[in-house]
Amino acid sequence: MIPVPSQVRIWLAVGRTDMRRGMQGLALQVQETLGRDPHAGDIYVFRGRSGNLIKIIWHDGLGMSLYAKRLEKGRFLWPSPADGTVSISPAQLAYMLDHTC
Repeated sequence: MIPVPSQVRIWLAVGRTDMRRGMQGLALQVQETLGRDPHAGDIYVFRGRSGNLIKIIWHDGLGMSLYAKRLEKGRFLWPSPADGTVSISPAQLAYMLDHTC
């Protein structure tokens, strides 16, 4: 699990993301599509079409990190809005990473 400081905000990029994107492509998506600064210290979570892979980017003040998790079976729980972002708590992120549907 990513050690998330309590003041960090976590954003789910709802909808589908092209999971071929790497760190720079996801940071660009945060900036252009979501209208946020990917270097501001917030965590951004992306899910692909199949739902079994998520990628997380986070700039911790020293550099950008990319975390990826692929499930062997099942899918990650995900909100239903088609576009935009949804803010979640660190506890909700931990639950999402540990529980599937």
